Amino acid sequence: MRTGLFRDIIYWFLLVPALLPAYAQEHKSYPPSVYPDRLVLGYQGNPATSQSVNWRTDSTVTGAVGAVAEADPSPDFVKKAATVPAQTQRVVLDGRTVLYHTVQFSNLKPNTQYAYRVGDGTHWTEWFHFTTAQDSPAPFSFIYFGDAQNDIRSLWSRAIRGAYSNLPKAKLMIHAGDLINTSNTDWQWAEWFEAGGWINGMIPTLAAPGNHEYFKPENGPRRVSMHWRPSFVLPENGPERLKETAYYLDYQGVRFVALDSQGALLDSTLLKTQADWLDRTLADNPNRWTVVVHHHPIYSTAKGRDNKEWRAAMEPLYKKHKVDLVLQGHDHTYARGLNMPLGKSRKYPDGPVYVVSVSGPKMYDLGLQDWMDRAASNTQLYQIISIDGNRLSYQSFTVTGERYDAFELTKDGRGRNVLADTSPALAPERLDLPAEYRNRYKEADLEEYNRRFREYKARKQGK
Repeated sequence: MRTGLFRDIIYWFLLVPALLPAYAQEHKSYPPSVYPDRLVLGYQGNPATSQSVNWRTDSTVTGAVGAVAEADPSPDFVKKAATVPAQTQRVVLDGRTVLYHTVQFSNLKPNTQYAYRVGDGTHWTEWFHFTTAQDSPAPFSFIYFGDAQNDIRSLWSRAIRGAYSNLPKAKLMIHAGDLINTSNTDWQWAEWFEAGGWINGMIPTLAAPGNHEYFKPENGPRRVSMHWRPSFVLPENGPERLKETAYYLDYQGVRFVALDSQGALLDSTLLKTQADWLDRTLADNPNRWTVVVHHHPIYSTAKGRDNKEWRAAMEPLYKKHKVDLVLQGHDHTYARGLNMPLGKSRKYPDGPVYVVSVSGPKMYDLGLQDWMDRAASNTQLYQIISIDGNRLSYQSFTVTGERYDAFELTKDGRGRNVLADTSPALAPERLDLPAEYRNRYKEADLEEYNRRFREYKARKQGK
């Protein structure tokens, strides 16, 4: 007995110091200072002629400004930079007053590279570059991430940095909600911005909120994080009660629409308001392509999940207005597919291609449903999507750089999509259960999963 006690004491003596750095890192403080941090690009106006920037400082900063000039190989451009005053918002978070600043650079030239920095005239960021959009349809590519949520600095960072390394010329980054785990926890937002670092200052961000961006205040209904609107600069063209959580952006022949599925599922009036707004927004759409992003999937990938109210309100509108691609998160697994009967040719989709993806390390049990054409379990991924005329090309990559999924949509003269699925030529699907589930599942649970696995494989062979 003494031997066992001595062994336990030695075990904890060795283990606790090893745990302390991780605990300290998790709760690291990220106080603001006079120097700008949490810099992120976004949009308030036409992406061909304007660019907005958002950042944070401490409460002592006055006279926040941005400086912008056409980029030039010579450093002499600095002397030509125009100074633009910023709008400042004072926010109290965790008992501390911080300032968030937004500057909009306007009257810019389309398809032109600019250099910019932000600060207060004395304390500046480094100079960053951005390039305005073209003012007509033109080829471009963007990156899409599912949930980051957990271990953001340590493990999600490899997703955004790997994506940038793969596609440094991306025009946009899209996040399908649950960027963090706890709505108002400052250190988690700090880790999200630290993981992206200067990439956020080079490529604009479009984000939709997830359920983890919502919180319950002491008085009143659940609402989006106190960090959301101060931290991002997003279009304000959505429904009145959903400013910067539901919106659209037209970019080089694509209409991007972000929806607030969590707000809708919490409040049926917001569900109807959002559906009515979406109907109008898609009815008056001059673009060839339409991409919708929201957090809760129309068709879930996780066992036991189903967002019936959301699907009933939104899917008919997607089909009515010929939405091409729907990008989603929430279920911490990966799947891509169509809502079409088994045995029917997938060559001519009768609705959008649905994708659910995960970029962070939190993993769930994969459902292996009928709608899926390609799936993955226990795998961190990011997606690169390219638009070129009548062709949309989609690729999903693991965070270690392997191409995991791929397809193309080609729009014919009647506006009908033709789907070419190139994923069968790729490596076998990663469908093993996450270790957490393998360890806690009982024998009956494992057999049930293996049964679903076999049925899924059989369906795939029959398609």
